[in-house]
Amino acid sequence: MKSQQSHPKSKPPKKPVKSSVKISKKLIQRSYFIPLNKRDTLHLHRIYTNKKGPGIFLLHGSISNGRVFYSKGGKGLGPYLARAGYDVFIGDLRGKGQSRPAIHRYSDYGQTEAILEDIPAFLKKIKQLKKEPAKYWVAHSWGGVLLASYLARFPKEAKNLKAIVFFAVKRTVRVFNWDKFWNLDVLWHRLGPVLTRLWGYLPITTLKLGMDNEPKLFHKHIKQWASPSEWVDPVDGFDYATAIQKTKLPPVLNLVGQGDTFMGHPSDVYNFITEMGLPIQDYHVLSRKNGNLHDYNHISILTHSDVTKDHFPLMLKWLKHFSLKSPSKKYRKI
Repeated sequence: MKSQQSHPKSKPPKKPVKSSVKISKKLIQRSYFIPLNKRDTLHLHRIYTNKKGPGIFLLHGSISNGRVFYSKGGKGLGPYLARAGYDVFIGDLRGKGQSRPAIHRYSDYGQTEAILEDIPAFLKKIKQLKKEPAKYWVAHSWGGVLLASYLARFPKEAKNLKAIVFFAVKRTVRVFNWDKFWNLDVLWHRLGPVLTRLWGYLPITTLKLGMDNEPKLFHKHIKQWASPSEWVDPVDGFDYATAIQKTKLPPVLNLVGQGDTFMGHPSDVYNFITEMGLPIQDYHVLSRKNGNLHDYNHISILTHSDVTKDHFPLMLKWLKHFSLKSPSKKYRKI
């Protein structure tokens, strides 16, 4: 793993400000800033109506940040869960969202650092605030790959979990269509390395292709894993595929939209479920054909105005089942 020493030209972040508070429709939103090293500070956003509610940790995916889960005005999955009584914690990975400094040409971290340093820092802070670990996890897209990789590395952590929800989480992309060819094969795999050489990072926001930029090394790591390849750490060679099969995972609900053409295509999500050794009964494709209001895509599965009356209530019912003292492991209805 590369050294975390600051590059001579990179400036350290300003001293973190005190936690801010915003109340909207009985929601309380706070921001916590977690010093990671001399250079990097992580941002952890908290949303609750009852701070004694069950802790739930949300993690975003690639070219994204925590705002995919919430707005200051109270919209999104985070506020929805908070109104349902959960104490919600949303992380911004290093350089993303309100984490500081923002990604720049000297950002030298990849997904290995996210697995070994960022995620543990978030979970430690949550435990510090609540005096117990977060019992539930939620992830979107590549965030689920990172969380699964973390559990493969630290299988004892799975004992603290009651349930996990994955939205459009896949590792490899095997589907082939025009969207995949243009966006992944051309833009990500071929043009991406050229852009990272020019900018020093992948300038996603400049190109208006996503919510946040991607560090050069992180882009390289995702590029390796997204291509049909072994699930092995690109830095130290840790074998996640073998380790995850030996890990006793909690129940994991996998939701994917029928309109997700390549970033979380139903068939690729299915492949990742089998790679993790999970029951296929907890895999649900959200589509009109299956009784949903829309054929959701990779982003609208979280942000569409109808999610709060479509699959969010069903997800909530599934989560609440596993909050019981003795939940039936055969519960699969959603």
